[in-house]
Amino acid sequence: MLIGELSRRTGVKPRMLRYYEEQGLLEAGRGANGYREYDEGALLTVRQVRALLDAGLSTEVIRAVMPCVRGEAPEFDLCVDVRAILGDELMATQRRIGELERRRSTLAGYLAAP
Repeated sequence: MLIGELSRRTGVKPRMLRYYEEQGLLEAGRGANGYREYDEGALLTVRQVRALLDAGLSTEVIRAVMPCVRGEAPEFDLCVDVRAILGDELMATQRRIGELERRRSTLAGYLAAP
């Protein structure tokens, strides 16, 4: 399928699909005319990438864990490397949440002041 059809079927803009390809997250063949051509597996790959981006993972982390991703949800084969990567991401997220809670408390204090 061409990039326009993949875009239509996934709801992801062509520009983003090209970005995923540049980042090594999505593979495309090339037709005789030079146009990108995607197989049916690209649909699942794009859905997995979207889900992982929505979880807050960077494209760098997604590239590292994609070989262990399966299903649309997605699910992981938690090999040692993937477990460590996701654990690091979870710890970083917890640190960011703590910082946001501190900021919220400070801002609420400013608003509560007379």
